Order: sequence, then structure tokens, then C-alpha cells
Amino acid sequence: MALQATATRPEAWGWHLLGLINPVVVIAGNLLGGPFVTAGVIYMLGIGPMLDVVLGKSALLQRPSRDSGRPFEVMLFAHALLQLLAVGTLLLLAAGGASVWIVVFAAVSTGINSGASGLIVAHELGHRRKTSFSWWISQLNLISVLYLHFTTEHNRTHHKHVATTADPATARYGESVWWFVARTVPGQFLDAWRLHAARGHSPITNPVARGAACEVLLVVSIAAFLGPIPALAFLIQAASAVFLLEYINYLRHYGLQRDVGSRQTAAHSWQSENRWSRWTLLELTRHPAHHLEAGKPFWKLQPYENAPELPSGYYGCFWVALIPPLWRRLIHPRMPSTNTLVVHKETV
Repeated sequence: MALQATATRPEAWGWHLLGLINPVVVIAGNLLGGPFVTAGVIYMLGIGPMLDVVLGKSALLQRPSRDSGRPFEVMLFAHALLQLLAVGTLLLLAAGGASVWIVVFAAVSTGINSGASGLIVAHELGHRRKTSFSWWISQLNLISVLYLHFTTEHNRTHHKHVATTADPATARYGESVWWFVARTVPGQFLDAWRLHAARGHSPITNPVARGAACEVLLVVSIAAFLGPIPALAFLIQAASAVFLLEYINYLRHYGLQRDVGSRQTAAHSWQSENRWSRWTLLELTRHPAHHLEAGKPFWKLQPYENAPELPSGYYGCFWVALIPPLWRRLIHPRMPSTNTLVVHKETV
């Protein structure tokens, strides 16, 4: 349902610049080394959840269209560049003789940035015209976390089959985030593979296979030129980024189900208007609007009045979601009454 209440002007675009703080913090931490490498983790997963709560939620208002999206376009490419710089500074740190634990913390910190900054940009630009400059930037961000198949699976399966059992990226009712990640990561890879195979690609010509070969070559090259420790740091960074991405996937459709082939509505994606998540994650929390209007850039998305609301933003839900019984106790009372539940085997 469209919102009845309206605002007189668009929200100031400058708030979204707050999202650039995290990559800058991570890059600075990697360059300074020592205990500073933990700054990204502390900022994102320690301070972030508190800011999600303290800054509260935006009012549900229909805002007028913006005259220009240029500031947001610049922001996207700034995120993409900073994410690659963060990965580069991680490799320099790992190759420079830092202790193993410093490298591990730096890799996790960098990976969190890759998931929160790089993959969000890859998701946004991955919806642009294939082979355009923006699309190639999305692929560059994706290969930096070894997840090149994401665009295929997300655009062709997730958007079509979201909130059904045909979508490997939809979390089932009662499913823990841990089980979901273990299921969805190989599930999305195989789904992307099958999509290309159905179009006549052999195992050799399949773009997913070629992408995987490029990813292996990238890791081998890092090991050959920089050494095994930088290669390990790169892998930890990629794994951390993918976990964060799939945690976000877990939140966005948890337990929301419809029959295969039935109409998708705003009730099939969770929404959050928490300001900190909205501003720093480029409106990713307005997920119902993204699914119903996938062709719109993120700065044009509006909240939906009838969409199910998460108890907090993506930061605020993080630690709770890691504890399945606590998460279920918090989220299950918020499930839409019209939801077609498909109970997962983990449910007690």
C-alpha cells in the first residue's frame, strides 16, 4: 500500500555520506597496524548496533522525487574504490610481516567492510545493463570477495522466486542464520550453474565455472607473488564478507513465504526504517521497494506501509540473529498473519 503521509522535500543526501566512514576507518587501521586493525570491527559491530537504536526510525513518509541522483552515483563509485583500497591495504599489511593474529583481525575487519560497502555496491550496480561500466565495477567488487556468481543467481532466481522454496536465498521459518548460511552459499552457486547450463553452456563454457577459475587464479596469484599469509588473509576477508552478505539475506526474507508462482507483494520482504542502517547501507533496508521496483536506483526507493517491520536495523539485529532461540522469540510475533509458513526442520 502506498503511503498516505507525504513530505514536502526529499531527505538531504548528505546523510548517506556516513556510509563512507567505515571503509576509511578500515583503511586507516590497516595502514597503522597493531591494535588499530580492530577499528572496523568495533565500529561496525560494536558502535553500529548502538547507533541503530539511538538514532531511531524515520517517519513513514512519501517523499517527492529527487531532481538528480548524481551525488548518489558518485557515492557508489567512492564505495567501490574504497573497498578495493581496503583489500589492497590488507594485503600490504599481511605481506609486511605483521603477526598472524593482527592479520586475522585485519582480514575480518576488512571483510566486514567488503560485505557492508563493497557487496552492497555490487548488488546495486549488478542491476545495471550487463557489460556497462557500472556492471563491470560490480563484478570487480564481487571477485574481490570470490562471489562472482552472485549477480546471476540474485537477478534471475532470487528476484523471481523470492519467498518461495524455489529460492535458495530465502531463509525458512525457524531456520537459524548458521544453517541458512551453510545451505544458501552452495545452493546459490549451484543454482547459478544450473541457470547457465539450462541455456546450453557446457561445464567448460559455463560462466560460473569461468568465474570460479578466475577466483582460484586470483588467490593463487596472491600466494605466488605475496606469499601464503596474504593469500590466507584474502580468503578470510572474502569469507567474512560473504557471511555478512548472507546474514543480510537472512534478515530480508526470514520466514516470509508464498506459493511458487503466486504474486509477490510488499509482505514478502522485511523492511526497516532505522536511520543508521538506511543511511550507511544505501537504503538496503527498504527491501520491499527494491523487489517490487527493481529497476529503480536505491535513492528513489520509498517505504511501504504494509511491509513487515524488523525489530531494528541490520546492525541492531546482528547479535540477536546469531542466537537462534533469541532471534525466534523476537521475530516470530512480528510475522504477517497472512504468511504461508513453511516450517524448517530446525524449528522446535
